[in-house]
Amino acid sequence: IADNAGGIAEMSGCPGWVRKRTDLLDAAGNTTAAIGKGFAIGSAALVSLALFGAFVTRTGQLGTVNILAPLPFAGLLLGAMIPYWFSAMTMRAVGIAAQDMIAEIKRQFENEDIKNGTVEPDYEACISISTKASLKYMIAPGVLVLGTPFIVGTLFGPTAVSGLLAGALVSGVQIAI
Repeated sequence: IADNAGGIAEMSGCPGWVRKRTDLLDAAGNTTAAIGKGFAIGSAALVSLALFGAFVTRTGQLGTVNILAPLPFAGLLLGAMIPYWFSAMTMRAVGIAAQDMIAEIKRQFENEDIKNGTVEPDYEACISISTKASLKYMIAPGVLVLGTPFIVGTLFGPTAVSGLLAGALVSGVQIAI
């Protein structure tokens, strides 16, 4: 909000002191956001590690996960790819939804009454596009994340899944940072 306020202040020709104050507020907001993200990443990494520990304990692999063995190593490589694949799928989904939104906004601005401000735009249409896109395009990433351990475990067993989880954990934390 402070960043937008700074831009508005600059474009509207406010005195320089207004921009200096909004810049200070923007910096404080950015710092707070960065600290919050750090806590979120750290807690997610610890929870993932705890869940990994629970998995290897429950499957009887505690202290015996050997990533140099073929199945855990293959799982490790596959697991390291999953966060990137998931990210690519979600970014693609956002891109498609954004294109749909742009098309709808262009369509609405063909109406002269909306351009003149005498008629309100159809906000519901934009909300509908966003909602439908989030439901439609996030199915595949969800299936990827939930289905991969199930498929790997069914085909190759828990030792491969231990490698898969370890790879996803390390790779996912690196992406988050």
